[in-house]
Amino acid sequence: MRKILIPTDFSENAMNAIKYALELFKYEISEFYFMHAYEDEVYNNDALLTRETFDNVLSIVSKNSQNNLEDTLKQVKEISPNPRHSYNIISSNSSLIDEADIIVDEKNIDIIIMGTKGETDDRKLTFGSHTLQVLKYVQCPVLSIPVNYKYTQPKHILFPTNYLIPYKRRDLKLLCKMAASYRAIIDMLYISRSVKLSIRQEDNKQFIKDAFRENETNFNIVNNKNFIEAINTYIEENNIDMLVMVNTRHSFLENILFQSAVDKLSLNIRIPFLALQNMRRD
Repeated sequence: MRKILIPTDFSENAMNAIKYALELFKYEISEFYFMHAYEDEVYNNDALLTRETFDNVLSIVSKNSQNNLEDTLKQVKEISPNPRHSYNIISSNSSLIDEADIIVDEKNIDIIIMGTKGETDDRKLTFGSHTLQVLKYVQCPVLSIPVNYKYTQPKHILFPTNYLIPYKRRDLKLLCKMAASYRAIIDMLYISRSVKLSIRQEDNKQFIKDAFRENETNFNIVNNKNFIEAINTYIEENNIDMLVMVNTRHSFLENILFQSAVDKLSLNIRIPFLALQNMRRD
């Protein structure tokens, strides 16, 4: 059974991510967890919050959270009355990261799905603050869905790599099965000025070949010093409809996520973006 966590702030972007998730896994027996963590909403309510009013504000925010989750669940059942799917709602007076970590561990979550941005929808940013936090710190694959992206079956998947980093078999199996469901082609893209691989790189490449043996997989090389430029160009020229990257030390994705000004790097993500997490950050 596939276990999927979907954090929501009840925005249109969040509902769009939910709709994508329901479609993506419509053929799989899946258990969905719709979660709203509202701690920030309590403490950011400056107009009402004092020491004397704290309990009352907490009660109001908690009730609104539960009601909105129940409304979300009602919409989901109307959108997707899928007998393969079961649904749960979780309302928590906690931070998004803390609650996501708890649910991932307790429920053995396979993947988190959320919008690239939430309610604020700042067009200058690639990721909203909440999505960026989850991508950075939660030890679970994260699939982020761009604003207003209409569901398209993933038929052509791009997976840039330098073959230097290790891979988790469980994460690759997730991608393998997802791609197989739609007979998607996976393009492994090695971005480097050198075509010669080290022994470590060759071993990691072979590991991928073994993991994707049931998939149609291409192993391509691009000679380019600018990996972001190479990725954007490849996406445009090859009709890519999902981007996959691994987040670990010294990876392409870490370089993007941990820049002080992430969005100056111009990785313009207009397609679903799957981040496979290979590192715990304490």
